[in-house]
Amino acid sequence: MNKTDRLLAIVLELQRNKVLRAEDLAATFETSVRTIYRDIQALSEAGVSVIGAPGQGYSLMEGYFLPPVSFTVEEAVTLLIGTDFIEQWFDAHYGSKSRTSRRKIEAILPESVRSEATRIRKSFRLIATAEDAARIQEKAYIEVIRRAISEGRKIYFHYSKRIAEADGNRQSFRTVAPYGLVLLNGAWVVTGWCELRQDIRHFRLSRMTELIDLEARFELPADFQLDEYQPPDDRNVLVRIQVQPDIAEKVRESNNFYTETIEEHPEGLLMTFRVRQPEELLQSVLGWGSGVVVLEPESFRHRVRNELENMLKRY
Repeated sequence: MNKTDRLLAIVLELQRNKVLRAEDLAATFETSVRTIYRDIQALSEAGVSVIGAPGQGYSLMEGYFLPPVSFTVEEAVTLLIGTDFIEQWFDAHYGSKSRTSRRKIEAILPESVRSEATRIRKSFRLIATAEDAARIQEKAYIEVIRRAISEGRKIYFHYSKRIAEADGNRQSFRTVAPYGLVLLNGAWVVTGWCELRQDIRHFRLSRMTELIDLEARFELPADFQLDEYQPPDDRNVLVRIQVQPDIAEKVRESNNFYTETIEEHPEGLLMTFRVRQPEELLQSVLGWGSGVVVLEPESFRHRVRNELENMLKRY
């Protein structure tokens, strides 16, 4: 980053943060503290109202605001593609806001930048799944959950688990304090405190029905930060399969969430998956057909064999 770009970036950082130390700015821009001192001096000489408080850091004088800045072509393309993404993946409210944001961004761009950004943007496509009833319902749920998070209210819904509990039941009703929404591998997931399990749990919106927001309120724990939260990894079961060469690419390109390692062998691929329960891989293994063989655990080999025998009885 050259000095001119860094000076502008420092002002933007100070606008976003009330007080920043020289050490903080040096770490952000990967430069020395001495360079930051010289940059602050240059900003002051240029008329930017930077205030330095010994032992605290730098801030902008109250009321100072940087005039609108210009965008490069690459920055404009980034922002415009971002609005496309929000329109496709978020709820109707933010979809509408993304369209108005896009128009405002295009309106303030110089003609040369706007034309070039439009040309480059046309070379990118974001393709979401079809707008079927399930996806429309999911978008509606995003809006309900987003409002509940913003207003600190609990939600209630019917949930269908992919894998049954020990008693064979997959259905339950949950009351949850929603902490945040996460887009994971193309699927929306709500993270929150589940009253049934008395712990933080994660729920795919596609498996919810009968969602309502409640009047009951909750307080977000002071120590919970969604961008720092790492759910415990309880996938402790290893499943190994042998993949024949003729479908190796098909299996590899499936990008299965549970994949741990892939080893190349003359006879195909040796793949290791890490799961909570082997049944989480059952549908994938059956879908790959005779081109894969489960090596271990033995109990899963029997499970696949039993499923195939039951299927054969239907034909």
